[in-house]
Amino acid sequence: MARLKDKFKNEVAPAMMEKFGYDNVMQIPKLEKVVINMGLGDEKDNPKGIEVAVKELATIAGQKPVITKAKKSVSNFKVREGMSIGAKVTLRGEKMYEFVDRLLNIALPRVRDFRGVSTKAFDGRGNYALGIKEQLIFPEIEYDKVDKVRGMDIIFVTTAKTDEESRELLKLMGMPFVK
Repeated sequence: MARLKDKFKNEVAPAMMEKFGYDNVMQIPKLEKVVINMGLGDEKDNPKGIEVAVKELATIAGQKPVITKAKKSVSNFKVREGMSIGAKVTLRGEKMYEFVDRLLNIALPRVRDFRGVSTKAFDGRGNYALGIKEQLIFPEIEYDKVDKVRGMDIIFVTTAKTDEESRELLKLMGMPFVK
């Protein structure tokens, strides 16, 4: 069992039950999935660049990414319908808990001048979005083999009904929020 999943069952769930006074164990918010998205619009003309980015994303997530295609043509951005403009991975279950554990305990502390993550990135329905400026914070990525610094969005989808419940869930799991 993943370390974070064990922590959720033994520490986080009882604390959430006590704080919010749930009647049933099934009311306790859980982490449903984590979506990692990497926009590659600047690499649209360079298939090798997309291939390298997909390989890096696969290394970080431990799962093969899906290449996202443009739904509409936009002449100002020189994008045609069907062009490859990004990559995304949806993690669930054990892989999700392993990734979140690595993100919170290894990757985020490696960010330069890191003071914590913003509490303003909740969407009103209990989901949290986190933007990362460079993929180099993950220890799986070898610094010498990186041709270009790419950022990514990480979305934490929870079963929480409100932002307050979601914030408490993520805080108890170890998310370093700014005070």
